[in-house]
Amino acid sequence: MMNLAQLRARLEQSFSPLACDCSVDGDHSLTVKLYHPVSGQVDLVISGLKLKALRTPESVDALIEELRYELESNSLRASTDTDLA
Repeated sequence: MMNLAQLRARLEQSFSPLACDCSVDGDHSLTVKLYHPVSGQVDLVISGLKLKALRTPESVDALIEELRYELESNSLRASTDTDLA
């Protein structure tokens, strides 16, 4: 199982140039925040991830794919909202 620092490093590597904050909540769930390190602009926050589900490299890879999908969806919504304004 990856520890929190290893998970954060893996996420930052996967989403560079974005920075990543990972925090564990009282119920042992994980919150991941991806943001721009210079401006602090947050691109994505996901809460309620089960730490027990992130025990294998494959499960971490699956999380990374889910986060990529969410980032892409957010980017598409933001560009659509801008286009409509």
